[in-house]
Amino acid sequence: MASVTSRDVLARGFRVLGRAIRDEPRIFAFAVGGSVLFGGLVVGSAYVIGHIVGGVIVPAIEDGKVDNALLWIGAMAVLAVSVLRVVGIFGRRLGAGYMQFRLQARYRRLVTGRYLDLPLSWHHRHATGTLLSNANSDVEAAWFPIAPLPFAVGTVVMLVGAVGSLFFTDWVLALVGVATFAGLFLINVFYSRRMAPRQARAQLMRGEVSAIAHESFDGALVVKTMGREGHETERFAGQARELRDALISVGRLRGLFDPLMETLPSLGTLAVLVVGTFRLRAGDISVTDLVSIAFLFTVLAFPVRAIGWVLAELPRSVAGWDRLQHVLTATGEMRYGTINPEKSDKPATLAFDGVEYAYPVGADTDDMVNATTDDHGPTVLHDISLVVPEGRTVALVGPTGSGKSTIASLAVRLVDPVTGTVRVDDHDLRDLTAAALAGTAALVAQIPFIFDDTVRANVSLDRDGIDDDAVWAALRLAQADEFIRRLPDGLDTMVGERGTSLSGGQRQRLTLARALAGRPRLLVLDDATSAVDPRVEAAILAALRGGEQPTSILVVAYRRATIALADEVVYVEHGRVVAAGTHQELLASSPGYTDLVTAYERAEAEREREHAYDEEGAVTA
Repeated sequence: MASVTSRDVLARGFRVLGRAIRDEPRIFAFAVGGSVLFGGLVVGSAYVIGHIVGGVIVPAIEDGKVDNALLWIGAMAVLAVSVLRVVGIFGRRLGAGYMQFRLQARYRRLVTGRYLDLPLSWHHRHATGTLLSNANSDVEAAWFPIAPLPFAVGTVVMLVGAVGSLFFTDWVLALVGVATFAGLFLINVFYSRRMAPRQARAQLMRGEVSAIAHESFDGALVVKTMGREGHETERFAGQARELRDALISVGRLRGLFDPLMETLPSLGTLAVLVVGTFRLRAGDISVTDLVSIAFLFTVLAFPVRAIGWVLAELPRSVAGWDRLQHVLTATGEMRYGTINPEKSDKPATLAFDGVEYAYPVGADTDDMVNATTDDHGPTVLHDISLVVPEGRTVALVGPTGSGKSTIASLAVRLVDPVTGTVRVDDHDLRDLTAAALAGTAALVAQIPFIFDDTVRANVSLDRDGIDDDAVWAALRLAQADEFIRRLPDGLDTMVGERGTSLSGGQRQRLTLARALAGRPRLLVLDDATSAVDPRVEAAILAALRGGEQPTSILVVAYRRATIALADEVVYVEHGRVVAAGTHQELLASSPGYTDLVTAYERAEAEREREHAYDEEGAVTA
């Protein structure tokens, strides 16, 4: 990202504002119209007041009587100016607010849409809290100056009119006004250049604090069970203190700047009164002129602040915009093909052919589509070749870190191989459209994610064609229909954030039903039934293999009961396929496989002795 500490922060800030104006020209014109109306009437009201004082009040004092006609005319003039100023304020504020909120909504959609386009490798390099900050506080920061912008533009028009009227009235007082306005501008330039690094630091720390908070909340169970509350509290407190210090630094500079902005117009008014008195005694100006100019300086103090508000927020806007551009200009999106095969009810065939994969490295390496091998870390998969035949179940077995989950991600194209191909029904996954891929394959991850919504919404995800009948059919296949029927409101039951009202096994079966509701022809289970009773798991796999919705299954497994249900087993070690065959064949021919399965079996037996299965099939202490 470009540095916001450079001297061109004002120019860069104005370019951001120019982008906003190009995005919303009509709304901006409406808001500026209201602001110009208000500014013109501010100047006009000064001269209305001056003429009332010089033409009505002074003669009344000198003559001892009031001209009622002139008094009524003056009152009506003040009322008319006031009403029109209210109209101008209404148009300015309505337009500015509408423009700001539209821009924020648009760029939040752009950022979140970009998140969807970017590959998983990009997300792995960015903390979730930082991504949330990009879509929230950075968007707000980028467009924060929009609210005072129309007011500031109208104020510029007003100042031009005011300076012109000052020169028309008296050139000496006009020079006082020019000096005052030039002083305001120089103070703002000085302020903006020194505020830039402070605002950038504060904006960065907002993202850091958000990232740590999200990580701590997400890992609350680990934090509690490991007794790390104190450590996490101190870690968060450290970042919070840095954010506090950054905001205090911003506040201190603003505390110095704001009084100067308040004082300078007042000093200008005082200078006008002093110089104007001498000019009045010399007969160079009239009482009307002096009152008009003094009143003009008085009412200009607040509108001129609008320019200060815009300039004061430009460093923050630039910082937010730079962070947004880091997302919006990131490259390496998952490009889809154009092939959209005809829909079929037959299970799919999955084939890996010479696949190698290495995770990308480097926080700035965004273009992973065109990346070279130098842009990747060590290879984690080596020459992977395997086949999941149509309608068959293949178990993927291997020790921790052998690459099983990476293979599962490749099977549904969450990531692309560095070399080799992954095919479904002889089509390279990279050649399929996004809709074709989503309609063909589904992944159920090891850690289930449940939305804070109803059971129905969690299963259907508002997808077309998934009615209640389809939801119940998916729940039956996932062996989840019985416990769902016993919930207080059935499909309308709110399950809480991340499914807190459900057990681990229930959450896994609900996420499995979500995948099945889309009627995938290929189902990839990444240890997705680890919290489910083996008997329930066997019923699920049996229903998937030969029931009303047959599908090909690639299952990452470790339990012997799961492995024994597979038609074929693929054993991987260190990112390589070591052996393939039936469970019995591998027990007889592969010592590594035998040792691993035996170890799994011993561990499973130990867990069965220490835990009891609840009646829903979820493990409870």
